[in-house]
Amino acid sequence: MFPKTKAMSTRAQKRGKESSSSGDGDAISFCLSWRLAVEANNVVAWPRVPTQCSRYVETYMINGQYDKDLELIVEEILAYVNQTFLLGDAMDAWILDVDDTCISNIYYYKGKKYGCDPYDPFAFRTWAMKGGCPAIPSVLRLFTTLIDKGFKVFLLTGRDEETLGQVTKNNLHNQGFIGYERLILRSAVYKGKSAMKYKSEVRRQLEEEGYRIWGNVGDQWSDIQGDNLGNRTFKLPNPMYFVP
Repeated sequence: MFPKTKAMSTRAQKRGKESSSSGDGDAISFCLSWRLAVEANNVVAWPRVPTQCSRYVETYMINGQYDKDLELIVEEILAYVNQTFLLGDAMDAWILDVDDTCISNIYYYKGKKYGCDPYDPFAFRTWAMKGGCPAIPSVLRLFTTLIDKGFKVFLLTGRDEETLGQVTKNNLHNQGFIGYERLILRSAVYKGKSAMKYKSEVRRQLEEEGYRIWGNVGDQWSDIQGDNLGNRTFKLPNPMYFVP
């Protein structure tokens, strides 16, 4: 995980305050528009969820709509997967992000008002060290399908290799993510680089090894932007935080 950028657009902040003061209906309408803009990557560099959207994001995340959105996207991914034909040389690859793609941090963010509190790297690292992140069921189903079909699945995460390497591996294993080709964490070589730059360089290295990247899945735009993206990219919803 990486620190969020320092400022959300002044215009978005102003509109949110105006909506909040106008009544619950206007606030919900603003939050719906805000989340759409966030998922479309039109609102960027936001440091936290607007305060008045805490209840909206909570409802979205835990009352079923988030799970339904994930299921729809995974069905689209699987439709694409079922149209692919592997060459049989064990070089057909898929890339999956880890945090809030394979495993969920929803219990951590519940204590952070679903992203309304500022990002706290120490608190998140403490949470991650517990190794208790649950699998996201629809993505676990996708993962299992990819493995069964014969893809080499690479799990690519911004988590620090030195401090979170083993606990992340154990967490994934305990949640059913077994049989992937490689878990790639941020090593000292990539310290200080943006998520997009870091992940682009890793994908480039994989392609230089001869892998064909058929698909790339993440909950952040920085997971699926940059270079060497592969044949298709898929963005999962996440209105709780932004990773540059």
